[in-house]
Amino acid sequence: MSIYVGNLSYEVKEDDIKGIFAEYGTVKRVQLPTDRETGQLRGFGFVEMGTDAEEAAAIEGLDGAEWMGRDLKVNKAKPREDRGSSGGNRGGYGGGGGRNRY
Repeated sequence: MSIYVGNLSYEVKEDDIKGIFAEYGTVKRVQLPTDRETGQLRGFGFVEMGTDAEEAAAIEGLDGAEWMGRDLKVNKAKPREDRGSSGGNRGGYGGGGGRNRY
């Protein structure tokens, strides 16, 4: 499982994130997504810690903390949804209330 870190400064670097999370244990991986077109950071990231206990400690210690002029939002990351290529379920699409109109 990983930790979601939101409301990050656009100036943050991977080593900055590793530094603050290392206070709570072993940082296994840091991901900082960027915008496809501009290459700019998107203002959030993901951190994987060594153990569940370290993860819980980091969430407890950093959620709501001010860092680089911003209040961090830190919680367990939700599993990524499979978006697929269909654009989602469009239940009832084109329906006429159950009546056929010709």
